Amino acid sequence: MTSATIPKAHDLSRHLNQLSRSRVASPLKDIIKYMKEPGMISLAGGLPHPSFFPFGEMRAKAYTPDVDLRSSEEPSSTIELTIPKSATPSHKNTLSTALQYGSSYGSTSLSSFIREFTSRVMVPAYSDFEILLHSGNTDAWNKVVNILCESGDYVLVEEHTYPSAQALWAPMGCRGVPISIDKDGMVPEALELVLKNWDRTHSGVKRPHLLYIVPVGHNPSGATLTLERKKAIYRICVEYDIIICEDDAYYFLQFPPYVLPSQRKPQNVETESSDVPNQKSAFDGQAYIESLVPTFLSLDVQGRVIRLDTFSKTLGPGNRLGYFVCNPIFAERILRATEVTTQAPSGLSQAFVEELLVSWGIEGYLTWLAGLRDCYTTRRNWMCDIIAENFDLIPSPENFVDDVVAVRKDHGSTKNTVPFFSFSFPKGGMFAWIKIYLSGSTTYQVMKETSLSHEIATAKWAEAFWMDLIKEKVLLTPGSYYTPIIGLNERMPQEPDVAFFRLAFSFETREEMKIGIARMTSVFERWW
Repeated sequence: MTSATIPKAHDLSRHLNQLSRSRVASPLKDIIKYMKEPGMISLAGGLPHPSFFPFGEMRAKAYTPDVDLRSSEEPSSTIELTIPKSATPSHKNTLSTALQYGSSYGSTSLSSFIREFTSRVMVPAYSDFEILLHSGNTDAWNKVVNILCESGDYVLVEEHTYPSAQALWAPMGCRGVPISIDKDGMVPEALELVLKNWDRTHSGVKRPHLLYIVPVGHNPSGATLTLERKKAIYRICVEYDIIICEDDAYYFLQFPPYVLPSQRKPQNVETESSDVPNQKSAFDGQAYIESLVPTFLSLDVQGRVIRLDTFSKTLGPGNRLGYFVCNPIFAERILRATEVTTQAPSGLSQAFVEELLVSWGIEGYLTWLAGLRDCYTTRRNWMCDIIAENFDLIPSPENFVDDVVAVRKDHGSTKNTVPFFSFSFPKGGMFAWIKIYLSGSTTYQVMKETSLSHEIATAKWAEAFWMDLIKEKVLLTPGSYYTPIIGLNERMPQEPDVAFFRLAFSFETREEMKIGIARMTSVFERWW
């Protein structure tokens, strides 16, 4: 499809809430626009003079994009980044600009790089998409909620969803509509059923018009939507006029399938489980792009996807820097809200990220991203390997949706083996999600007999189990944190006799993982 035949975004302004419709441009930003006219002498804007900024020059040492991040030694392959106080003919990125009030769009040069990168990697399916910088995906989601949601609205979410995402809209009186997920992410048929039956199940209540979804390396489950599912979900959202918020912080951390150590071919053992996988002789950026599941943005011919991208998982969360990709109407309304709230992301963050990415170039950034993917793949493999060392992992029965069930080590061949938990091998992101089966726990049976309901018994058990893990000096994240809020002080009813916990493989070393999972194993064995 040529650029001449790519459609423009549809007019989706009907989705804007009353607050967003009421916003006007900040008059102070109009002043800045006129200050840039040639020959203008400004006695209007209260901008500090750059000579009063206490920084004369900033320098940083950065890695080259092809550095071997899996080496235990400090990388020696580096480049020097310099940001001077004032511009030179060859250097327009300056501290005078970075530390000054500026456009709420963010850096023009950085936005231009991102636009070119997005066009190549994400391949948006409509032509007039906008790039707008933000201060990380939580900031971005806050702005999405505040342009689209009215008090009391329903928001479509996965049945386990990112806690901070719903903490934004819950105080507004909004409610989550949980949609079933499995090891491949949101189930399209479940989404369609909810929307098809909405008028019957929620008579007189406005149908949801916003879907919040984490499609790659889902937090907390680690699931990644297939292209087929994305196509099905997009089709449903078009049919029912739903805006999709694609929160894709882990997009570049998509993993190849995990293979259990017992099932690996001998010649692949070193490659698949080694701390330092073999290096490719030459990097092929296009091949890396093609290895990634295409985004919702690439399917969006109408402009109904608001994509949230971030540098948090690729260049460091402390940068507090990311960007929207969305249609012009939504971008303009987000801009109006930004002008009177955050104004713009940190100028220093923009300057350093711009300097780094321009130095690397798009091919260099892709090289870096592919290297990160390999590092996190290794860490995913460490965690799954260590779980396999501590438990026997058997294929899941047909009534289980996960890849494997974990049982006591050396359990034998008895058919009555009691499962501890099941999980699926993460396909992306930073997390593994375990589903614990409580029926085999004697402690749970006692709690169940003395509790008013299985919900109370499950909650009491999960809290006590978590506290025991903490006493053993191993910390997991309780699954209850991810339960959707469906009403005032009300969460989605939980599946009986099960509990969930999230394990992160992103931070600890291999040896620390070994110690932590060994401690976790001892707690399981004690409670069963």
